[in-house]
Amino acid sequence: MSKMEQLKKIGTIQPKRSGDIQFSKISLGFEKLDRDVFDPGKAYDKVAECGVKRVRLQSGWARTEKGKGVYDFAWLDEIVDNFVGRSIEPWICLCYGNPLYTEAAKQVFGAVGCPPIFTEEEKTAWISYVKAVVRRYRGKVNYFEVWNEPDGTWCWKHGVNATELGEFTLETARAVKEENPDAKTIGGVVCLRALSFLNTAFKTGMGEYLDFISFHEYTHDERNVFEKVESYRALAKMYNPDIELIQGESGSQSKGNGHGALCSGAWTEEIQAKQLARHTIADLLTDVHFTSYFSCVDMIEALKGDVNNKASYLDYGYFGILGADFDEDGRSTGEYYRKPSYYVLQNICSIFAERFSRCKQPVFVHSEYSNRVYENQLHRYEMLSGSFERESGKAFVYWYPSNIMTTSYQSLITVEFYTEYKDIKLIDVMEGSIYEIPENLLEDKGDGVYIIRELPVKDTPLILTFGDFLI
Repeated sequence: MSKMEQLKKIGTIQPKRSGDIQFSKISLGFEKLDRDVFDPGKAYDKVAECGVKRVRLQSGWARTEKGKGVYDFAWLDEIVDNFVGRSIEPWICLCYGNPLYTEAAKQVFGAVGCPPIFTEEEKTAWISYVKAVVRRYRGKVNYFEVWNEPDGTWCWKHGVNATELGEFTLETARAVKEENPDAKTIGGVVCLRALSFLNTAFKTGMGEYLDFISFHEYTHDERNVFEKVESYRALAKMYNPDIELIQGESGSQSKGNGHGALCSGAWTEEIQAKQLARHTIADLLTDVHFTSYFSCVDMIEALKGDVNNKASYLDYGYFGILGADFDEDGRSTGEYYRKPSYYVLQNICSIFAERFSRCKQPVFVHSEYSNRVYENQLHRYEMLSGSFERESGKAFVYWYPSNIMTTSYQSLITVEFYTEYKDIKLIDVMEGSIYEIPENLLEDKGDGVYIIRELPVKDTPLILTFGDFLI
């Protein structure tokens, strides 16, 4: 029997479309169209119905400049305009190389990982392209990111070099600011767990024109996020105290035997949905500027392709909140069906729509013996938890971070708290269900202090709300 059965279900989260939301910290990945690997037209409306307010695009130098000095932005215009028209703000990762200028890029599918840093012609062409992108989308795109995962050999193919990356980022970010001083610049874009690479890049002066550092964190254990954010934030502020952090890619697969990050795991659609919920809310607890889930739709990874060997880039990844079939060229086909992870992200977008902030609340979690589970309940230190507030209410979010690959966990906890609000509810992020706390579980200790005994706890986030946190 579910641990929720003692609660009274009074409703469900009402999904908000992107156009219904003015502000959000939730972004979705819409990458790899620089390599034309899926049909964006089949995804626009589904993304807007999900409720995200940002999408991450990759600019595709090689797809845009096929003749020297001649830019054809038609493919990118169509994507940008479709999102802007749906009240979603694109942010653009400026990448990758171009075989017109870089010899090595002629053999690489999409010119992935071939930075234009060796000749003056390459460097000049790159800066001209960057300024053309920024100029074209002024008023539509405000955030520009420099390159992608340069600390990995798949994206810096001649050999990872932090000094090269730092110098490249410095010049690129300067060009963005010269073209549009109001634009926001993002650097780093690192995926590995190492301070040394980012620190060495900063030593070049990389941070001078940067507003943000972005990082990628693919993990089945979201507890890793807190250390990475704390460390990268502290390091970045040593070089530029105004720099903030963006979580630019996280996600997991929905089945095993794929390619890309975490591909060895025995993933299912249910486990993917759990990982999305836990990781995304962990990101919100770290107070990053925004967090972006990878990705919109199942697609080929296309990071290590040889243009002369199609099989080298038919490497399917199943990270999408939308599922797809594939044709013989690896392009995502079919009608792009919604996975469970889609609905979980939709719930999160609706719950955390508009502005809120982290806060501290007076909360004790008491480990009492429960006859319903025949054991002592969890201590707070065994859970991940935190609080948010807005003018109309507050929220306490919590879950047990068990290994989602092996365990499906439900139990009960006892929570003592102070609140100035009389209206207390519980939200299940996975189901979108809203519950009322029955009187027999809620003890009024007086003066605003309450105890809830036998409150459910799961391996996925539950949110205890006070007042009108849900707006």
